[in-house]
Amino acid sequence: MYPPDDLRSLNAAQLDALREVANIGAGHAATALSQMTEQQIMISVPELTIAALDAVPNQISAPEEPVAAVLMRMEGDLTGLTLLVFPQPIAMRVASLMMRRPVTAMGAIEESAIKEAGNILSAAYLNALADFMQMTLLPSPPSLAIDMSDAIFTSTYVASSQGAAYVVCVESEFHLQEASERLRGFFLLLPDPPSLRAILKAVNVA
Repeated sequence: MYPPDDLRSLNAAQLDALREVANIGAGHAATALSQMTEQQIMISVPELTIAALDAVPNQISAPEEPVAAVLMRMEGDLTGLTLLVFPQPIAMRVASLMMRRPVTAMGAIEESAIKEAGNILSAAYLNALADFMQMTLLPSPPSLAIDMSDAIFTSTYVASSQGAAYVVCVESEFHLQEASERLRGFFLLLPDPPSLRAILKAVNVA
């Protein structure tokens, strides 16, 4: 039996409520990405899991493969950390879509494009959560880290003031209709303890 302020304590109905929030956020993210890139982009139903923070890297990529992670502090009525993570090949494809030209190397301009994409996509998920909880969420300016996934999550754990043993992980797959491509990304929510309690209370009465 898990304590009531532990993400693992969520029952099936509560997880379904969070999945619906993730689904709405993913839909908003697909719309935003379509507008940014002027391409028709659809989204599959996202997969939401409650994962141990140290197990998340294995879900995203092989340990020796780098990833790009856009980190944002969540401020306002809820506080914590969010990450939007892409395996590096997908991050480069996102940069090429944003810049509307092929990207073969990661420079300052390409990194800026990924940060902008991460900023807008993360905001789509956070807006869905804010609407669900009827609260105000203010994301901080984004920062970008490109490193091995284990290193990213170790630094995230250190940067998160309270730490987080378990996180909400939303895996989404964006479908580029014209190119018949699929881009896989992960949105992670690491709420601070008071915000975690607020989220669990909200889904408890949903």
